[in-house]
Amino acid sequence: MPGVFNGVVMRLTLRGAMGRRRALLFALPAVLLIGISALLKATAHSSAWPPEVLGTVGYLILALTALIVGGSVLGAEIDDGSILHLLATPVRRRTIVLSKYLIAVALTVAFAAVPEYLAGAIATGAASKLAVGLLIGALAGSVIYNAIFLMLTAVLSPGPALAIGLLYILLWEGLLASLVPGVGLLSAEHYSLAISNSVAHSSALHANLNLGTAIGMGIVVTAACLALATICLSGFNVKGDVA
Repeated sequence: MPGVFNGVVMRLTLRGAMGRRRALLFALPAVLLIGISALLKATAHSSAWPPEVLGTVGYLILALTALIVGGSVLGAEIDDGSILHLLATPVRRRTIVLSKYLIAVALTVAFAAVPEYLAGAIATGAASKLAVGLLIGALAGSVIYNAIFLMLTAVLSPGPALAIGLLYILLWEGLLASLVPGVGLLSAEHYSLAISNSVAHSSALHANLNLGTAIGMGIVVTAACLALATICLSGFNVKGDVA
């Protein structure tokens, strides 16, 4: 889509994100999740564990993968100053953000959403409602989480963005959203769980939102974060360049 995505930016982003042994870092949690699912399938005496484990551990891995990926597609260039060279080109800021965002979503799908489905397929079968629901929820989560973490990196420097992202995942989503009514309204995890539960129909997924609210809030949060990332990226002024 000319004007929306830029092939050169996407290739450079993919090369940078997959370099420095990062592919191994991305793959290890996915392998661990699949291994846990296989082990529990072989040893667990109850069939109640798949939604509990995969809905909690699996979506935590999804969030952490998106945090690393979503931060790295822009953060590395901000750290080493090469972002200024990119902004000096005639490529629109919006195109840069969307191109990097698309790569981040694709990598998160590959290293977190697909393994989540594979773990669910091992646990309950490839065509089970739970496996399919977990996949659909993880795809939605990949879209939403990366928008949030890309925005944080654009607004803040990569270090603080990583710290705040971890607090958001572990404190806001991991604790407060489960204990305080209404907090789930601003939780990407609960958007993902609600979307997953609309297919899986499992109360063990602990989705505290209905499907309509989850989809609506997911769209609003994603669009707002990408718009804010574009605005903040335009603040990186390059002499002689019009943002």
